[in-house]
Amino acid sequence: MRNFFQSHWKAIVALVLLIVVAVMTIRPNPASAALDLAGRMREHVRAIASEEHNTATPKALERAAVYIETTLRQAGYVPTRQEYEVAGQRVRNIEVAVANVAQGKRPERIFIVGAHYDSAPGAPGANDNGSGTAAVLELARLLKTVQPRAGTEVRFVFFVNEEPPWFMGADMGSMRHAAEMKRRGQNVEAALVLETMGYYTDAPHTQQLPPGLEGRYPSTGNFIAFVGTLESSKLVRDALAAFRGASDFPAEGLAAPAHTTGVTLSDHSSYSRHGYPALMITDTAFMRYPYYHTAQDTPDKLDYDSMARVVTGLAKTIVSLAGAAQG
Repeated sequence: MRNFFQSHWKAIVALVLLIVVAVMTIRPNPASAALDLAGRMREHVRAIASEEHNTATPKALERAAVYIETTLRQAGYVPTRQEYEVAGQRVRNIEVAVANVAQGKRPERIFIVGAHYDSAPGAPGANDNGSGTAAVLELARLLKTVQPRAGTEVRFVFFVNEEPPWFMGADMGSMRHAAEMKRRGQNVEAALVLETMGYYTDAPHTQQLPPGLEGRYPSTGNFIAFVGTLESSKLVRDALAAFRGASDFPAEGLAAPAHTTGVTLSDHSSYSRHGYPALMITDTAFMRYPYYHTAQDTPDKLDYDSMARVVTGLAKTIVSLAGAAQG
């Protein structure tokens, strides 16, 4: 036996190395996955939000829409459009879905995971809302193989026309989408809207709060917030609990009257107005982010590593809420 090892030691060492490499290849590497996710979102934000893109800049808005559709196709989806005309131009919401619904049947319950992809006038919109768009793109990719509970659909939606002059009007993309779902009598069990997801800091006294909430929430802007009106308080509680159970990233929740500063300022309000439970998941936007709605809202300002941690937690949150199992 000793002579055997002496004669074949090189082959034995090579075999052991091959086994080690194979085990390392098969075993998931969380750090590597997080880096990949952060890098993917960086590229999405750069592609979508390096220039102003809205109905005042229609070619840039179209480039953003085409990028979203192309990325979804690469993830294995066939995107559908909700097209309509405003200001003499055609615009569109874009959506894809994963579902566990019998052929020919309509979903018994729908979970919306959405973000608007247009930018404010004069702003490239990296954080508002390239970050939310990038997050929904990655959630759609990560959850492509989920199996929701029977009768359930998880729909990923990219809204046009959230920013002025369309905000909270009939031609706001999410308002069009929510109204159509209501017209069809579809049951939206929850709408989770991702809005400004990319700015975090450990510097003290960087978090502003709505009047009356001082001292009840952190004064350091390093957390993600789950925000809704009082009517959606159960959804806020459930989503926050699911996220905290899935991630160690700091997270806070707020269910407050609609007049509370910032509580209604995104696409979740469109669903709330149509009677659906809805919340906004956000870094709190202008209450923290110094470049909100300015020309300085550029891709280099965002914290993609923190975004990756948030999205990883949100993927598990959606799985929990939709009763889904990873395929």
